[in-house]
Amino acid sequence: MKVLVIGATGTVGKAVTTELATRHEVIQASRSSSSHPVDVTQPASIDALFQKIGKVDAIVATVGDLHFGPLTEMTGDQFRVGLNSKLMGQVELTLRGQKYLNDGGSITLTSGIVSKQPIRFGANASAVNNAVEGFVVGAAIELPRGIRINVVNASVLQESMPVYGPYFVGFEAVPAARVALAYARSVDGLQTGQIYTVW
Repeated sequence: MKVLVIGATGTVGKAVTTELATRHEVIQASRSSSSHPVDVTQPASIDALFQKIGKVDAIVATVGDLHFGPLTEMTGDQFRVGLNSKLMGQVELTLRGQKYLNDGGSITLTSGIVSKQPIRFGANASAVNNAVEGFVVGAAIELPRGIRINVVNASVLQESMPVYGPYFVGFEAVPAARVALAYARSVDGLQTGQIYTVW
């Protein structure tokens, strides 16, 4: 299969690329890519990417910024960081990318453990991750031509603990390679509308 991984330079994206490349042709896209640049907060950038690469069999999104901070000090603009990036970025990828998927293709999005296990300073992350999962469940029953859509919900990564560890005291961190298997299950499997948890 021809698989597009968006966010391929991130920790999860690299692990997903490594896992999928053993079986598939992987196109790596990210904000910092010189060959396939894309900014998911800009719909025109998404369109330009798909126009360049053409039809694919699978789209994997491991992207999305969130705002972490105390609710008592949070502004609407800060809250919209997650809405504009992780939520609408992945929604736009789905809405625009479905037209470039071959019949029977798949879309795999990313949420996160705080959708079900809230943390201090994580109100934006909890809201956005739940919204992504709700979108996937709703979209799964409407996508045409046998196209499937799933979402991976992972705990904090072992590789990210030096940065995010203070937010996730008491959580069991998981290695990126293990998280990548859930994306592979979505790409190579047959299920749709699933929330694959890796906790």
